[in-house]
Amino acid sequence: MTATVIFHVPDPEGRLAGIRLHPGGYDFRRDNGGWTLVIDRPPLSRLEYLLEFRYPDGHEEMGTDPGNPRRADGAFGPKSVLEFPEYVPPAWLNAPADPGTMDGDVWSPAGTASGEPLPLLIVHDGPEYDALASLTRYLAAGITGGWLPRLRAALLRPGPRDRWYSANPRCATALARLDVPATTARIGMGTSLGALAMLHAHSRYPSTFDALFLQSGSFFTTQFDAQEERFPYYQRVVRFVATAQFKNPIPVTLTCGRCEENIENNRLMTRTLQAHGYPATLHEGRDMHNYTAWRDAFDPHLTRLLQQSCG
Repeated sequence: MTATVIFHVPDPEGRLAGIRLHPGGYDFRRDNGGWTLVIDRPPLSRLEYLLEFRYPDGHEEMGTDPGNPRRADGAFGPKSVLEFPEYVPPAWLNAPADPGTMDGDVWSPAGTASGEPLPLLIVHDGPEYDALASLTRYLAAGITGGWLPRLRAALLRPGPRDRWYSANPRCATALARLDVPATTARIGMGTSLGALAMLHAHSRYPSTFDALFLQSGSFFTTQFDAQEERFPYYQRVVRFVATAQFKNPIPVTLTCGRCEENIENNRLMTRTLQAHGYPATLHEGRDMHNYTAWRDAFDPHLTRLLQQSCG
C-alpha cells in the first residue's frame, strides 16, 4: 500500500474558497468543516511547503499551514515543514564548538593569529548560509572536534543577486581579485545562482580556486530549463553553460535534491566536468531547494572536500 500524507485546514465559517499546496499545485477539497488534501507521500525525507489561500472575493495569499506548528526559515520567509520518520538532523548541530571570531565578513577559528596562513572557504550568500544553514557552527564544530582542518571562511554578501550571480563577468573578476587573508588553499562555495557564479569565475579565471562545493546549481539549459525563460538573465546563463571552457581540473563536489527542477542540469554539468578531466561528483539528496537541505549535505560531502583540499 502506498503511504499517504493528509493535510487538513479547519474553516468552519466558510471564509475560504479554496486552498492549494505548493510545491505540487494540489487543490484541497471541502470536507468536514474545513479543507482536506490526501496525496501520495513524496520521495523525500522532509518537505517544506506553503499553502495558497483563495477567498470568495477573488484575492489570494500565500502562507504557512495553520495546523502545523513546525517551521523552517528561508531566504523568502518561513515555510511549514513535514519531517518523515527517517529524517535525522546533522549530529554536528549539537556537538561542542568554539564559535570563533568574525572580522568584517571573514570568520576565523578560535586562537587564529591575524597573519596565520590558512585555507579559505569563499562563500557566496555567506550571511544567509550562516543564518539559515549554520555554516560557521558546522565549521566550528568540525575544527573543535578535529574532523575538519583549521580554515577561515569569507562570507560574501550578494548585493543585487540575480544580476551579479548570473554568469556576470564583473562578478567573476571581483572574485579573482578578492583581497583576503593569506591562504594555503581557496575553496569556492555557493548555492543555486551562487553555485553558477562560482563555476563561471573558475571558468574565466582557472587559478582562482583549488576546489569547488556547488549546491543545487542553476546551470540552465534550453533542454531542461525552459520554465526559467522569464528570468531576465536566462540567455546569459544558457550561453555560459553551453560554451564554458574548463581547463584546470580541480575537485568539484556538487549536491542537489533528486526531486529538484535543477537535478537534470546538475547531472549534465557533472558529466561535462568529468569529460574535461575533473574529479567531479554529484550527491543527490532526499530534499528540495532550501537551506536546510544544503545544511544537511555539509557532512559528509563538504567535510570530505575540505579534508582533501586543505591538507
